[in-house]
Amino acid sequence: MSSATLTDTVKAAMKAAMKARDKERLGTIRLIQSEFKRIEVDERIEIDDARALAVLDKMIKQRRDSAQQYQAAERPELAAQEEREIAVIQEFLPSQLSEAELDELIDAAIARAEGSGMQAMGPVMAELKPQLQGRADVGAVSKLVKARLTA
Repeated sequence: MSSATLTDTVKAAMKAAMKARDKERLGTIRLIQSEFKRIEVDERIEIDDARALAVLDKMIKQRRDSAQQYQAAERPELAAQEEREIAVIQEFLPSQLSEAELDELIDAAIARAEGSGMQAMGPVMAELKPQLQGRADVGAVSKLVKARLTA
């Protein structure tokens, strides 16, 4: 399975959802597939795993934002739909980093960063972002880094 790309995994999941007649899951997987296809057509590239992870991250972020807006508008049924889509998309992401692993990565990046205080924020985040792709919420990590740099 390690040789299978993320796009292959998504295709296999789509076939499985079709066979199981799981319409809700199938709909979400089709959204993922269409986003991959759009990028491949628009940019004339074959999508690799790193780019696929970035796409999935973006899709989750969009759905979290939508769910918050639906909650604020008192539309819990729509927010629940967004949460279900998030759950399906997260199945294709690597396992999330634990707090200890995250702290370790942040400490190492801060130690390697040139400068101190908030001037180091950019270089620290630039180093962390590729390591976090699909494994942690970059926005939340940014808040952690900011708190450490200002402390």
